[in-house]
Formats: sequence, structure tokens, C-alpha cells
Amino acid sequence: MKSNEQEILRFRSRPFLADSTLVLAFSGWMDGGDVSTGTVLRLVDLLQADPVAEIDPEPFYLYNLPGPMDVVKMFRPHIEVEEGLIKSLEMPTNTFYCHEAGNLTLFVGKEPNISWRTFAEAIFDFAREVGTRRIFFVGSFGGEVPHTREPRLYVTCSDSKLLAEMEKYGIRRSGYQGPGSFASYLMTEAKNARLEMTSLVAEIPVYLEGVTNPLSIAAVTRRLAHILALSTDLDSLRTMATDWEMRVSTAVEEDESLAEKVRELEEQYDNSLLEDAN
Repeated sequence: MKSNEQEILRFRSRPFLADSTLVLAFSGWMDGGDVSTGTVLRLVDLLQADPVAEIDPEPFYLYNLPGPMDVVKMFRPHIEVEEGLIKSLEMPTNTFYCHEAGNLTLFVGKEPNISWRTFAEAIFDFAREVGTRRIFFVGSFGGEVPHTREPRLYVTCSDSKLLAEMEKYGIRRSGYQGPGSFASYLMTEAKNARLEMTSLVAEIPVYLEGVTNPLSIAAVTRRLAHILALSTDLDSLRTMATDWEMRVSTAVEEDESLAEKVRELEEQYDNSLLEDAN
């Protein structure tokens, strides 16, 4: 590890978990409904995972961009001022956590704006230090699925041999052409780092993409916990998801055109399940 990489990747402690799994979440691209960060933060909380390392945010983010206000505001740090006094300033954080009993590490951070290669090297350096064998990324995209149904999950892998394993969990193979995410870049580099990498992406309602989606977070968390053989109580997730679905359904019924659209999506979703079964 180079000296400048040592400064970028900062360890609080150095656990070693042989053949372990690292689960990644990034805010920003592919975090619609907060499914990426919400899922991994929920696992951190449920597993009471301990923070063990950070990636210094300073080299990776742009804060002062020219352009219209609605675009520029997405890059600037959030501040709070109360009665004329500055109360808080939220800079990006990139934190690794460890759950030794599950042979698992987790990462929650912000997708880097620049220097993707250096950021990727920091993640791979962490993986090597702690004994990681495989990496999972969880994310989401807006699609034609109603909020009253489980989100469909799609898989992308760094190696073809990983696809058959994921299909055992009812996850479809993805197909896509368009703008790429940092997670996709990371996957293209995983083989060179001698790591396996899998991306699990949930299709969430496009009409709710900008708001936190507890139902999709719960669904992805359950599937990931099953894949990783984690024994943890997920009842609180089910309760939150049910309450959220009822609130959204009530709001949807007040909008006649949206309610009709949701009914159409439900019919399409249910028909696709029947087709898959046949």
C-alpha cells in the first residue's frame, strides 16, 4: 500500500475475517428510495456492527459547481442555521463496519464524483487487509413496479460462475445499456483485485423514487440476509414496510390518475409472475 493510500484509508482497528464478505452501499446514483444506504445502514443497526475504518472524503467530491440551483444544490454540503447561529455542517462520510460473528464487513458512503480509480483502490485495500473474498453491492433503479408488490431484484456479476448461485434466490439476470455507476466500475476492476463481486439491484416504483421506500429496503434486506445466512430479527422491518405501504396507498387513492396507473402496474406485475411460473 502506498503512503498516500494509507492517508486515504484510515483504520480504527484491523479485524481479520478470512474469506469474508463486504457489503457496499453508496448514496447518490442507484440509491433511489434510499434502498442502497437504507439496506446497509439497517444491517449495521440490526447487527450492531462496529465502525473500523474510513475513507477520507476530501479527494473525491465536488462542492462548488457552476450551473442552475437545482443541480448545484445536490453537490453542496447540508447546513443548519438556527437563530443566527451555525448548528451543523454535514460533509460526506465513508465508513466501514465489522460484524465478526457473521464474517461480514459493511460500507456506507457517497459515490465519488472524481478519482474513481483511487477510491476503488481504497476499497480493495480494505478488502485485502481484512480477508475479504467477495463483495456485494446493493442498489435500486426506478421501474414499472407498483408499491404494493415486492420489488424485483436483478443481479450482475463479475464472473459467470456467480450467476447460477444468485438465481437460486429468485434473482433475475440484469440487462442494461446507459450511464454507469461507480459500483459498475468497481465490478470491472474486481477480477484484477482477485475478488468476486455481485450487484443486487431492486426495481422500485419510479413514481416514488425520490422518497425513502421502507418496503423495498425491507425486501432487499431480507433477501441479502438470506444469501449471507445472517440470523437477525427482521420483524421491525416488516412493520415499517406495512405502515408505509398503507400510508402511500391512502395518498395514491386521492389521485385518480395515479391510482389507475398503480392498478395497471399491479396487473402487469401479477401477469408476469404467472408467465414466469409457466
